Amino acid sequence: MAYEISEIKKIGIGLVGFGILFSFFGVILFFDRGLLALGNIFFLTGIGLLLGWQSMWQLFTKKANIKGSVPFFLGLFLLFVRWPVAGIIMELYGSFVLFSGYGPPIQAFLYQIPVIGWILQYPFQLFGQFRRKRA
Repeated sequence: MAYEISEIKKIGIGLVGFGILFSFFGVILFFDRGLLALGNIFFLTGIGLLLGWQSMWQLFTKKANIKGSVPFFLGLFLLFVRWPVAGIIMELYGSFVLFSGYGPPIQAFLYQIPVIGWILQYPFQLFGQFRRKRA
């Protein structure tokens, strides 16, 4: 294999997945605080295992990322003090701002996946054959 993933990173990927899954179920089940809190704990632990604890600390405390980390942790606090809707909105905004810099590497990775990459590269050609041609 060209690129091996260590066992710690595999566990981190699993924890991030569980975090997203628990957060999704927490929102679906009318903002259940327990599931949302578990989702946040799993997500943050998974990010810590994937990036490394020191890199994660630098990610959240870097001066350029303050715009994203403050709303993320404020949303986490709101979630723990029983305001789940406002907390999730703040966390989503913070996550979007904080992790938006990882968009191009994720996009480059998705282009390498056989079927998904083809769909992403040619989105308008995929359904273009079903459109009516105007005379």
